[in-house]
Amino acid sequence: MTSTTRHADTTEAVTRPGRWLALAVLVLAVLLVAVDATVLGLATPYITEDLAPTGTQLLWIGDVYSFVIAGLLVSMGSLGDRIGRKRILLVGATAFGALSVLNAYATTPELMILARALLGVAGATLMPATLALIRNLFHDPRGRSLAVGIWGATASAGTAVGPIVGGLLLEHFWWGSVFLINLPVMAVLVVVGARLLPESRNPSPGPWDLGSVVLSLVGMVGLVYGVKELAAHGPGPEPLAAGLLGAAALWGFVRRQLTLPTPLLDMRLFRHRGFSGAVLADLLTILGMSGLVFFLSQYLQLVQGRRPFEAGLAELPAAVGAVAAGLVAGHAARRYSVRAVVSGGLAAVGLALAALTLLDQHTGYPLLGAALLVVGVGAGFSFTVTADVILTAVPKEQAGAASAVSETAYELGAALGIALLGSVVTGVYRGFPAPEGTPSTAHESLGGAVEAAAELPEHTSAVMLDAAREAFVDGLTLAAGAGAAVLLMASAAAWHLLRDQRLDNAL
Repeated sequence: MTSTTRHADTTEAVTRPGRWLALAVLVLAVLLVAVDATVLGLATPYITEDLAPTGTQLLWIGDVYSFVIAGLLVSMGSLGDRIGRKRILLVGATAFGALSVLNAYATTPELMILARALLGVAGATLMPATLALIRNLFHDPRGRSLAVGIWGATASAGTAVGPIVGGLLLEHFWWGSVFLINLPVMAVLVVVGARLLPESRNPSPGPWDLGSVVLSLVGMVGLVYGVKELAAHGPGPEPLAAGLLGAAALWGFVRRQLTLPTPLLDMRLFRHRGFSGAVLADLLTILGMSGLVFFLSQYLQLVQGRRPFEAGLAELPAAVGAVAAGLVAGHAARRYSVRAVVSGGLAAVGLALAALTLLDQHTGYPLLGAALLVVGVGAGFSFTVTADVILTAVPKEQAGAASAVSETAYELGAALGIALLGSVVTGVYRGFPAPEGTPSTAHESLGGAVEAAAELPEHTSAVMLDAAREAFVDGLTLAAGAGAAVLLMASAAAWHLLRDQRLDNAL
């Protein structure tokens, strides 16, 4: 981009009326997705009691959303670049609200898994569009950094709002009500967004290649499913076949992008070291954190006996820390350096996860609350700066595809984290020593053990529950230790890959 063009873009961005109000509408979409992701963990014990899923089904309920959204993010981001980011955002938000109703009224584990998968299709349209529109609304670097910080802070705020509002709902209504809180947010987003958001698209996008869409979806879902099954059950023909199919499809996707005149994803983006380093840092960070996050609500409720609302409040420090860090992350990266802020944030998260290996059934809240606060601060610094790096590494015409790569790393990390670290927790838990007469459902999940305890004699029930809770905590601390190792490795990788990376200081 020439200096004259850059100056014109900057002047347009500074004088564009209503861009901050438009940002407020965009962050509603982020809030929608963040709230949905957090309330699921809180509602898991109730879903377990009502729908009686197996341990494997419970993991699918937790991660199928991430599987589907990871497989479709790049396709939907590229589609938004072609047909209009505002249009795909509004269509996706409408579908997201409607499918939330299906989630709320699911009556079987299979229907719940299907509902979560369809919600992933709708969710794949939202996040890339919001970041891409920010890239096209804010051309001045400092304004964009603040906008990205607000975007990230809203996602973190959603992780706080979700458990608190969800906890209140779970104490007074059935578990499906936690999904219905999406509806008013969706309604405001669609009505107000239709009036305020500017449309933007790639002026010369080329065709939307359906073959690439299929390869991306098959590749992501196959690879992650194979990893999940290998982690849960060991080598076998089915997971190996799925993993090989996924790897082959992704290889075909990359080859196809390199030969298409207008690819779904321009693979040359990955030649930019800052872009690749930021994407890798995001993937490893979420992978290391997600297994713990998925099981934390169960620990607070089923091990420590907290009510849903109290469990939601207990998780608040992580969101508070992330919001505060996100708002100042751009300034910190300019004052020090990108790699210092990102690597330091990831190292802090790793050390906090290491501290959580000290958890037991009766751990006091100060340790847990302090660790969650550090996790939030570290993640807030890292994610905000890496999002800014990713957005500025590409021309604005490719903002949707670049944003989708960022979100794909996030969702793929979440799916792999739940699959790998979640399987660690489940594997350790299933081996707990149970007294004679314990039903097999008690070994499927801790929620199943709590439900089974109501049917057992008092002494047998107490012994069984104590053993089950101890095994669950053992699995959780082992997953926290593995997550800490991943985060410290991610910190070292970011320090190397993000060297000499700078955020633009121009106005």
